[in-house]
Formats: sequence, structure tokens, C-alpha cells
Amino acid sequence: MAANHQNSNNTVCVTKRVSVYPKSSINPPKVISLSNLDRQCPMLMYLVFFYKNHSLSLDYVFNSLKSGLEQTLSVWYPAAGRLSLNPSDGKLNLWCNNEGAIMVEAITRVKISELGDLSNYNDFFEDLVYKPVFNRSFSDMPLVVAQVTKFGCGGYSIGIGTSHSLFDGPSTYDFLSAWACNSAILKQKQQVQVGGSHEVILQKPPVHERGTLLLVGNDCGAQKGVVGVKRAAAIDHLYELIKQALTDHQSRPAGTHDHMMKLGGSSNDYVLKTYHLSGAMIDKLKLETLGDHWRGISSSFEIVAAHLWKARTKALGVKKEKMVCLQFAVDIRSKMVPPLPKGFSGNAYVLASIVQSAGELEQQRHEAIIEKIKEAKNRVSNEYVKAYIKALDGPQQQQDSLPPMKELTIVSDWTRMPFHKIDFLSGEEAAAAYASPLVSPIPQVAYLMQSVDDLRGIHLRIGLHPQSLNAFSHYFLTNLQ
Repeated sequence: MAANHQNSNNTVCVTKRVSVYPKSSINPPKVISLSNLDRQCPMLMYLVFFYKNHSLSLDYVFNSLKSGLEQTLSVWYPAAGRLSLNPSDGKLNLWCNNEGAIMVEAITRVKISELGDLSNYNDFFEDLVYKPVFNRSFSDMPLVVAQVTKFGCGGYSIGIGTSHSLFDGPSTYDFLSAWACNSAILKQKQQVQVGGSHEVILQKPPVHERGTLLLVGNDCGAQKGVVGVKRAAAIDHLYELIKQALTDHQSRPAGTHDHMMKLGGSSNDYVLKTYHLSGAMIDKLKLETLGDHWRGISSSFEIVAAHLWKARTKALGVKKEKMVCLQFAVDIRSKMVPPLPKGFSGNAYVLASIVQSAGELEQQRHEAIIEKIKEAKNRVSNEYVKAYIKALDGPQQQQDSLPPMKELTIVSDWTRMPFHKIDFLSGEEAAAAYASPLVSPIPQVAYLMQSVDDLRGIHLRIGLHPQSLNAFSHYFLTNLQ
């Protein structure tokens, strides 16, 4: 099946679409119960990998990656299934029915060099991924899709979409690393891949059971001597922010409009911007905000998150008396009692949260904010996770999308998942020139990613309204340049 997609007079022509099934049918059909963490966002999340100047033919690359995916799906078999709505409770579960993934082959005359800096989001990237038509039935939606596009210069992009109900960030990284290792192009490289501080032993099988490991009603893992946490701060803070936003909206004169208050705002309202922070720039920020004793006080994530929160809140002009909130993802694999097994492939993160007034935030030193971030991390315990999961309980159709609010800053740390180091193609430039995430369901989330050419550096990708972009750049780059 072939189709054309056009963007700014550039054409991507799809020349082939195939279903990809597990190589061996050793896994009989079954239903895996999802946890409430898996059910939060059942949509596809996309990454585009760019590889420059390869002499390999498109047919060879496509078939090699297809063969590798077939082998990978034999072990990561839930990825070949579909989501299924349980009629008794209205919740999504994972139906492992071997329906398969989708792979697409495409060509374009565009040269990768014409796209400019690959770290800067480009609308053209959206034509480099396969987007199945969603007819409101999750049972028809593939959980893994991929598009292999050959450029006019001989380079390639590999655009991959995976359901967020299937994987979180670390398990996506493990799945893609296993797929790259299983492809015919790289089978000679049977080795342990280590990327940053996130170590992946590709031979270790994944653990796909998830809901049973995160049951809310199971108190056998309760920590002795620890008072159970009955409420999760992140959920309570979010409700308070929504109440504040609705109160403000209702108090406006009839006919006024505030784009920040639109519930379910369109991703088209945002501009995705990438900021490059070198290791030296981060050290400079630590020195100028924490003083000479900065070593050991703050991680790079903590200082950048604190600085980002202050800059974004000020740039968006939040009134000083309003409550503002910083939320960030915390991996719970080692937080649970007992810890989740190695290779756990489901969603294993919750949001930690801190709140204060915008006026307090503006006056507060970075060091005090960093201390609050550390305290919020430490509050994420086995009991916190259970309270968080319980708060998410409810039929799937009643879980609405998060309303965009300028008072809420969300940060996701990808620095331990160096996706650009996944080498789907071999050669002198085995690592990708860049791995770019596309627009997420919540475009205002800030992603911290490992720099391609600086191991201590960070790329910050954030969605901002056009009228806020210059102000944010000014406040964020203060103390960095």
C-alpha cells in the first residue's frame, strides 16, 4: 500500500506496509492485567532516529529490521497484541493475541542536511512516522509501529511509535535496544550495551506481568513501622490547581478568552523548542546559584528542574498570589516493597510534586528549591505508590486529558536513556545522529535528554506558547551563558 504525505513542498512516499508477527508462536493468547499506571496514556509515543550517509540498500535495511522485530516480538510478545476494554469495569487490559506490529517503508528526495539542526523539532518529522487511524477502538490500534524512510542523501530515519500503556521510558529503551541487537545488520554485535548510567543486558528476558505486581489492595509489601500514606501529594496538588484554574475562569467577564485555560488545548498552540546545555553551562549555573560549595549539593536534573520552574513561571506571568506546582517523574522500580523484578517492562513511574505561591518561588533561592525536590523524591515510597495508583482508579472513559495550566510545570528526565546510542544501522556512524521525540499528548512537558556530543550535557525540549517563547528564553538562559 502506498500513500503520499506532503509538508512544505517536501514529499514522503510510502512504498510498502506490512504486518510483523512474532517469529515463533510459543506464546498462547492471554490477557495481561494492566496497572492504573499503564492506563494513564494509551496513545502512541513517537521517536525518530536519524542515521546519516549509509550505503545500505533500503530493501536490505527494511528486511533486516523486520527480521529483528519478528525475533524481538517472540520475547516481547505483548507488543504484538492489542489493548482491550474490560466490559465489567470499563478498564483497559492487554490482550496478547499476536495481531502483530506494523512496519512501513518510505522514500523521500529530501536530504537530511536540509533539515538543519536535528535537535530542533521540525513539522516534517511528523511525516517520518506511521500514524494509524484511530477510530476510538483501542482493540484495532497496533501497539508498535515503525517507518523506515530513505533520504535523497542515502541516509535513513527510523520513526517508531510505541503505546505508552505498553512501555514507559526505560522499558521502551530496553525494547528498542533488543530490537536493534536482533536485527540482521547488527547480529555480529552480541554484546552488553551500556549507555550512561542506564545499563541494559540484552540477554535478560523482560518481565511482562504488571497489574499483579502493582495491586492496590495487596498490603503484603507494607513496610513495618511505616505509617501508610493515604493520599499522594501529586494527585492532591493537581486537583487544587484545577480548582484554582476553574475558579479563575468562572470569575472572568463573559466573552473573555484565555488560551491557557482551554481544557484539552490543542498541541498546535505550542512551539517545541530545544535548549542545549553543555556540562560547562550546568556547572556555571550551579556555581552562580549555589556558590563555591555546589559540589555534592545538586544533581544536574535537580538544578535544571529548579531553574526551569522559576524561569517558566516568571515567563508565563503567573500572579504572585497563585499556587504553582512542579511535578516530575520518579522511577518506582526500587521503591516498591519488594522491589519490582529486573526487566519489568510496564509503566513504573509516578509523579512527585511540590507547591508554593508564585511570589514565594520568585524570591526563593535555587538551593531551597533543590532541597524541596529531594524531599519530594524521598516521599515516594511503597505506600505513596499505592495511594497514587488508587487515586487513578476508575473506568477508562472517565479519565479526561490533563488541562493545560501555566501554573503547572512537568519535567521528565530522559538523561539515563540515551536513545541516540541505539544503533539500528551499522558502520562508522553506528549511533544515531539524533533521536527526536515528536509532539507528546501533553506538549508543555519539559524533557531532559542526554546531549549527543557532551556526556555531561543536557538537551531541554519544551512546548511553549509563541508569545511566551522569548520571555522564557531570556529567564531560562540567565546564569547559563
